[in-house]
Amino acid sequence: MADSNTFEVIIIGGSYSGLSAAMSLGRSLRKVLIIDSGKPCNRQTPHSHNFLTQDGETPAAISQKAKKQVMDYPTVNFHEGLAIKAHKTGNDFEVITETGEKFTSKKLIFATGLKDIMPEIDGFADCWGISILHCPYCHGYEARDTKTAILANEDSGFHYAQLLSNWTKDLALFTDGISILTAEQAEIVKKNGVKIIEEAISHIEHDKGKVRHIVFKDGTQFPVETIYCRPNYIQHCPIPEELGCELTEQGLIKTDAFQKTNIDGVFACGDSTSGRSVAVSVSTGSIAGVFANNELTGEAFNS
Repeated sequence: MADSNTFEVIIIGGSYSGLSAAMSLGRSLRKVLIIDSGKPCNRQTPHSHNFLTQDGETPAAISQKAKKQVMDYPTVNFHEGLAIKAHKTGNDFEVITETGEKFTSKKLIFATGLKDIMPEIDGFADCWGISILHCPYCHGYEARDTKTAILANEDSGFHYAQLLSNWTKDLALFTDGISILTAEQAEIVKKNGVKIIEEAISHIEHDKGKVRHIVFKDGTQFPVETIYCRPNYIQHCPIPEELGCELTEQGLIKTDAFQKTNIDGVFACGDSTSGRSVAVSVSTGSIAGVFANNELTGEAFNS
């Protein structure tokens, strides 16, 4: 393996958490490779919020600024491509990309994010991240006091109703079929003025991603301006599981407080470990980079 393809740390995923990890490592003089396919999950989202110094900025602008700053560190390298496999080779890891390139490193950091499984409702994907939202802490201030729908059921629907009542009183819970809230949950929801609507949904009527109506299968419709929903998701990258990394019950990569997985030398950070938040992704990325460096330093010092 040529020396140019050998690194101390390979980071798979080059969005907020991956770049944050790279900054910690670049500042630690580590030879780092970031492998990124260039398809962030929030590419449709017009603005990012609840992140100090970048509130209201576009996700792309934050990433571009972060990448420019990280690449100013001469030991950090960037490879545009898709990692498809990684395996242990002695004390190191070998990573293979879709086009056949091979890279080796002593440590691996997965910053690979999550892939949403969109509901089979026409128009949903077009509005996702624009007017169909998942996090009121990220977008609730901008959507405050709007006519708001929750698309959820059981505990998730109840939690959303409770949480969103802080941002708007014009709130309805759409269960897209029979409600399976408990009797107690349904009573509390209704007592707080939140309608529970059980009609089956046909599609979302929208204007360039901005919702206008929820249209039911019987042809009737309900006007809304904002929808909150948390779709199912899977890990965006299968490699951590193939390496043997444990997942939580929620399908996130299981890590300790130092972002270590159960596999020696493998760290994970960002959405794939903690759900979606730019601020949290940056934080966990920084931690992963710091403790990957800490391991490298300890191994060299004590060898």
